[in-house]
Amino acid sequence: MTHFPMHFSPHLYSTVCPLHSSCCSTITTSLISCPDLRHFSNQSCRTMPTSSRTEDMTIDPPTSTAADSSISTTDAIAYWTSTTADVNGMLGGYPQVSRIDIQGSSNFLAKLRKIDQNSASIAATTSKPVYERAVDCGAGIGRITLNLLVHHAKIIDIVEPVKKFTDALEVAVQKGIPMDVPGRLGKIYNVGLEDFDPTAKDNIGYDLIWNQWCVGQLTDAQLVSYLQRCASALHKPHGWIIVKENMSSSPIGEDVFDDTDSSVTRSDASFRKIFEKAGLVLKLTEVQRGFPKELFPVRSYALRPKAWK
Repeated sequence: MTHFPMHFSPHLYSTVCPLHSSCCSTITTSLISCPDLRHFSNQSCRTMPTSSRTEDMTIDPPTSTAADSSISTTDAIAYWTSTTADVNGMLGGYPQVSRIDIQGSSNFLAKLRKIDQNSASIAATTSKPVYERAVDCGAGIGRITLNLLVHHAKIIDIVEPVKKFTDALEVAVQKGIPMDVPGRLGKIYNVGLEDFDPTAKDNIGYDLIWNQWCVGQLTDAQLVSYLQRCASALHKPHGWIIVKENMSSSPIGEDVFDDTDSSVTRSDASFRKIFEKAGLVLKLTEVQRGFPKELFPVRSYALRPKAWK
């Protein structure tokens, strides 16, 4: 499987992250200094070792074993099944970052809308919600759906392998949280991203495919294949694939495996290579601001198929 709601996990290094400021995108926002490394994934949050000086660290030479080779779907599902179906569980004890995260993502979407307005893909007078159909991948209890996507898309589908999380989402919607969601919650797919096919005949495609803190549970090969399927399901010309994930801060640029939830935290360079293999073009990227310094830096990517050029 793949995805998993938003979580954070401990890792091996604790130095300032040397993020790559060069970008293969047509537009790149200004970057900020990365906080001390830590790890955010789509549902829970954990802290890191305390060392923060490079000179205090012993760095083992890279091995030939890829970090993603240790990913186990069974172990990942077991971890998330044991997690509570609430915001605290989704964010690993850091519920306070949810508001900051949602605001950062909303600002990011506003910048994408300006790109489309400038290219005449979406008229400047278009009123919200801009997108006809979106999908929240690795949705967990629907934190992103209920707080972000509901303001930007008319219908929102859900992809989440842990059924108790989607059950909690449906209960929230039935209770009217938020009040305008009933009738706008689309299909619920209780599968992992590695098994989700947005191009299937029962699906009409998407204007917005949101992936946050979930692709770390996919191997590189699975992620390339998944993104290719997403590209095929994207509505032209204004559709977007969004990937928002933790960044590895390994001082030697390694991806790092976390056996707590069986996930990989990738470097910025690794993500860009994967996007290239998947046939995607990076249009906008930026680092999330305002998270606690003990967490890993988080970066958002906005992608479109190369074939749309």
